[in-house]
Amino acid sequence: MDIRNIAIIAHVDHGKTTLTDAIMKQTGISKEGATMDSNALEKERGITIYAKNTSIFYKDTKINIVDTPGHADFGSEVERVLRSIDSVVLVVDAQEGPMPQTRFVLKKSLELGLKPIVVINKIDKPAADPDMVQEKVFELFLDLGGNDEQLDFTTVYAIAKQGIAKMHLDDESSDLTPLLDTILEKVAPAPDNSEMPLRAQPFNLGYDNFLGRLAVSRIYEGRIKMGESLTIKKMDGSVESGRVTKIYSFHGIEKKEVEEAVAGDIAMIAGFPNIEIGETICNDASQEALPAISIDEPTITLRFLVNDSPFAGREGKFVTGQQIKERLEKELEINVGLKVDFSSSEYFTVSGRGELHIAILLENMRREGYEIQVSQPKVIIKEIDGKKHEPFEEVTIDVPSSVSGAVIEALGTRKGIMTNMETRGSQTRIIFEAPTRGLLGYRGQFMVETKGEGILCSRVIGFRPFVGEIKRKDVGSMISMASGKALGFSLANLQERGTLYIDAATEVYEGMVIGNVTKGNEMSVNPIKGKQMSNMRSSGADAAIHLTPPMIITIERGLEIMNEDEYLEITPSSVRLRKQYLTENERIRAGRKK
Repeated sequence: MDIRNIAIIAHVDHGKTTLTDAIMKQTGISKEGATMDSNALEKERGITIYAKNTSIFYKDTKINIVDTPGHADFGSEVERVLRSIDSVVLVVDAQEGPMPQTRFVLKKSLELGLKPIVVINKIDKPAADPDMVQEKVFELFLDLGGNDEQLDFTTVYAIAKQGIAKMHLDDESSDLTPLLDTILEKVAPAPDNSEMPLRAQPFNLGYDNFLGRLAVSRIYEGRIKMGESLTIKKMDGSVESGRVTKIYSFHGIEKKEVEEAVAGDIAMIAGFPNIEIGETICNDASQEALPAISIDEPTITLRFLVNDSPFAGREGKFVTGQQIKERLEKELEINVGLKVDFSSSEYFTVSGRGELHIAILLENMRREGYEIQVSQPKVIIKEIDGKKHEPFEEVTIDVPSSVSGAVIEALGTRKGIMTNMETRGSQTRIIFEAPTRGLLGYRGQFMVETKGEGILCSRVIGFRPFVGEIKRKDVGSMISMASGKALGFSLANLQERGTLYIDAATEVYEGMVIGNVTKGNEMSVNPIKGKQMSNMRSSGADAAIHLTPPMIITIERGLEIMNEDEYLEITPSSVRLRKQYLTENERIRAGRKK
């Protein structure tokens, strides 16, 4: 049977997963309602976080499909997948056109010599302009240095939600057959090298409580059989051996146990507890290793600490440093974009690809019953040729034209440099290059400035010389000076000084940050103070209290707004901001030491 290996790549929310689900449904490989976004967080947020494999059978051909994440923070998932497949299906929104992650994944694909099939999706949108988008995609191919063969790409038009694809906009179509036929026609069959000595390479990792680490691998040459002893050639040149204990092939989104897997296929292999992405699985040490897979480095770092707040241990099942360490070690088994330094006895230094990358890990941990507190995220500064360098990002912003001025001014103060600006109708698209340091904490402000109507996307473009101090719009912290239940009477007075993070009847402790102060100075307040009782009555004194709804702290919002001397406390049921030193005297003493 012929095998085709493809990846579906796109910017976040352009329809990759919807298209993959529709293909599986049409080929009868999945049940009604089944989806590639199987993780609970993926379903809630509507984004793909982890690269996943599926396979379909069409016209006596097995098509292995890898669905990749679209968010820049999970770019490391995409990079390694592209090395293991033979072509990509690039999905582009018919209204939005190419976005930052489109550029990122396409650049990686073209560098590897892949020839993409372009799918212009959502052609049923009222503001869709497929012809203009195709022109922009062609310009992007040119801009990224595509060769003549790559520039001669095939375009398919689709409405993935309805499971429809067509070769021309005015064609009649009722299913995805035109796209599936194009894949068979344009993607070369995987070479049948099954009689050669074995060479396979893991591009993704899985974990099983009974089998341990699982290597999702592309088999380039030879066969892998159950029970055979194989050699792993490591990145550093060393060699390890192991025995294959299980082989799984993909059948839809299900894993199917098989006795052997052959060249050209993608299989999941158990039996090698220390295997890493990019290493070579082969018959013996004399064989040449496959080219290693490199992954972009993390850009931000922060500390994970044991929760030592007055409310510690109330909600979590896992609260000790050893339990947090074991959980982070388990995460490193599969999350290759993450790095953790375990050298300190007081905290763990965690480095990731962005705020969302870290926030997803924290959200998963709290749902599993962990209590933890984290410090403010900082960008990773590198020394290159004796000079300080910091990560930069390309930021693409789509906003109503009426607020574009405010956005340009805000990013200008954060050392952003505008590289392009174009207006279409009432919308303006602005592209900036800005230091990651300047973007930390900006998304919340951006949503306020654009009244929720703006779209902000970014991608890391590398390290550049350090740009010096960045002034942000600072607000001070409103800190509770007492412990107890917050009262509406007290909060009604405090809300006039800034924005509250808590509601009436919320339990607070001394040193907890309950809001911000507009003027920028820190302020200690008493949120549990009640109304003074007296036997005198006055007109209007008992008027109803009106509280403005608070700004609820989520993990992502907390990482954005927290100050350097604060911790974000995360438990299964609560997310709180607190000062590192809880009492005012401790904070004064700590301030003197600096």
